[in-house]
Order: sequence, then structure tokens, then C-alpha cells
Amino acid sequence: MEAPSGSERGPLRSIAALLVHSNLFISASATGVALSTMLLARLSPEFLPLFIVFAATLFVYSLNRLTDIEEDVKNVPGRASFTDRYGRSFFLAGVALYVAAVGGAFVLGVSGAPFLLLPAGVAALYSLFRVKRFLLVKNLIVGVSWGIIPLGVGFYYGTVLVPEILVPFGFFTIMLTVAAALFDIKDIEGDTAEGIRTVPIVFGPRATRIGSLVVTVLVGIAVVGIVAVGVVSRRFLVLLGFLAYVAAYTPFATEDRGPLFYGFVIDGEHIFLTLLVIAMEALGV
Repeated sequence: MEAPSGSERGPLRSIAALLVHSNLFISASATGVALSTMLLARLSPEFLPLFIVFAATLFVYSLNRLTDIEEDVKNVPGRASFTDRYGRSFFLAGVALYVAAVGGAFVLGVSGAPFLLLPAGVAALYSLFRVKRFLLVKNLIVGVSWGIIPLGVGFYYGTVLVPEILVPFGFFTIMLTVAAALFDIKDIEGDTAEGIRTVPIVFGPRATRIGSLVVTVLVGIAVVGIVAVGVVSRRFLVLLGFLAYVAAYTPFATEDRGPLFYGFVIDGEHIFLTLLVIAMEALGV
């Protein structure tokens, strides 16, 4: 691996950079969404659905890193260099794990196994057909893709059309659409050169941050509202902790922030929520 850049020196930063550039961290974050959904919905966590989410995420993001390498040369040089050297290895690992997960689900007769083919479709739309060139399409694809994780959990356990699954679906769809818009702030230079229209390019970084905060507040009000009227139990108020985390990092989402801020701090929101939910379970709240 190349020597770390100035912003990635030191053992902790080097480890964080490895986790981010290899897509292992984002895959763990997606797995955290699945685990949080299981615990909030009072479903007994099982290894297979968690493995499926990890494998599918590693596959999708590893493919995207390879197809986006020209943009990353401008936007995230360190990640581009990592992808150039190791990207194919991680992609092949992602493919192998994804095929094993899908094959295992079909062999075991898992409910909703055909649902597992969706990540391949998402990867094709996003990375190969380049639909992200259209304003908001990229953000919505990211948001819906992450929102589908709770639905996948529901399919696995045979309980989809219940508030405990539908609320996380809506919550993560909205909040990951917001996160995707904030992520585009760091890519303004490269996206502009590639002719990609993103929210920060069209409306500006400041308006993007303000809009993200407004949506975050509105989602918080909605969470309190659905708990107050009894749609879901009070345990779902833990989602407010996630929203507080988002509100805390949003003002710092600027063009000069490095990949570790976006790939570790922002994507760490899911790990943060998972830890909150686990702590809630451990304390019997």
C-alpha cells in the first residue's frame, strides 16, 4: 500500500483509511442497520441475514469504486490509488461472498431469497449505467437501497408489512438520501469535471447543509409523532440519537474535509445507532 497521505498518518488513521477505502467499514455499517432493525423489531438476530447484508454491500461498493476510479483521481486520490492496487481483489471477494450468500439463501429455502438479486440490479444501475448523472437520482438510489435493508430483514423473518419494519424502511431511506447529498459536497470538483449534476453543485454546499438539517429536524418530529400515537413503541425514540449524530456532523461537511470524515464519521452513524440499540437492550430500557 502506498504511504499514507498527510491526513492519514498515524496507526489509527491508517487503519481507518484501510477500513474506509476497502469498503469493509461501510459494509459493517450496513450490517449494523440490519442488526438495529432486528433488535428494534424484537426479532432474534441470526448470522445468515447479517452475512447477506455485509456481502451484498461489499459487492456493490467494491464495483462502484472500480467504475468511479477516474472521478476518484480528482475527488479522493488516496482512495483511487488504493482501488488501483487492491480494488479488484476486494471486488472479487465481494462477488464471492455475495454469490455464497445468495446461493446459500436459495439452498436453505430462505423466505424472500429472490429479493437478494436486487443488489445486483442496484449495482448495475448505479455503477454501470451511470444513472447518477441525473440530479437527485443518485441520492434516491442510495437512500432506497439502504432503506431496503430493513425490508430484507422483514422478508427473512416473514414479517414485512408491520410498523416495526416499515418505520425503519422510511427512516433509513430518507436519512441516507440526506447523507448521499452531503457526501457529494466533497466531490464537487470531480463531479463538475465529469458533468454530473448533484445537489451541492446545483444549490451550493451551504444550502445542502441547511436542507439536510431541516430534513433531519422534520424526521425527528415525525419519529416523536409516530411514537406518541402508538404506531411503534417508545424504544424507537433511540432513532433520535441517530438524528442528533447527523445534526452534529452536518455543519462540518465542507469541501475541504477528507475521505475519513465522510467515510468514517458520516458512515459511522450506523455503527453509532447500533451501539445505542445494543446498550438499550443491555440496560433493559
